[in-house]
Amino acid sequence: MMKKLLVFFFISAASLFTAKSQTQNPKYNKALADSLGADEYGMKKYYFVILKTGSNKTQDKETLKTLFKGHMDNITRLAKEGKLIVAGPMGENDKQYRGLFIFAVKTKNEIEDLLQTDPAIKANIFSSEIYEWYGSAALPAYLEFHEKIEKTKF
Repeated sequence: MMKKLLVFFFISAASLFTAKSQTQNPKYNKALADSLGADEYGMKKYYFVILKTGSNKTQDKETLKTLFKGHMDNITRLAKEGKLIVAGPMGENDKQYRGLFIFAVKTKNEIEDLLQTDPAIKANIFSSEIYEWYGSAALPAYLEFHEKIEKTKF
C-alpha cells in the first residue's frame, strides 16, 4: 500500500510540475510572433557562423583594405535584406576565431552561397564554420534599435 501511495505521490508531483512549467503567457502577441516566425516558445532556427583566420596570409595593405571594405559592405547589404541578423568581431583568442554571423535563412546551402558573396571569405582571408542555432525569434528586432544608437557607421 505504501509503495502505491509513493508512486501516486510522484506521478501527481510530476504532473503538477509539468502543468506549472508550461503555462500560457498573458503577454503573448500572436500577430507579432507570427510576423517573426516564432514557434510556440518564441524561438526559431538560425544559422550561427564562426569566422576563422583563413589560409590567405597576404600582407598587402591595399589588398586587405579592399577586401575588408567589401566584407563590411556585404555585411551591411545582407543585414538590410534581413538575412544577416548579427555580425561582429571577436577579441584575440587561441582558436583563430575572428568573428561571427547569425543568419535568418532556411537552409545551410543558402548560407554557403551567401558566404561566397563576402570578398574576404571568397579570398580565404576568413574561413567559416556553420552551425544550426535555436534562439529567440525576436532577435532581428534589435536591429531597429541599433540604428538609433549607432553614432558612427562603418
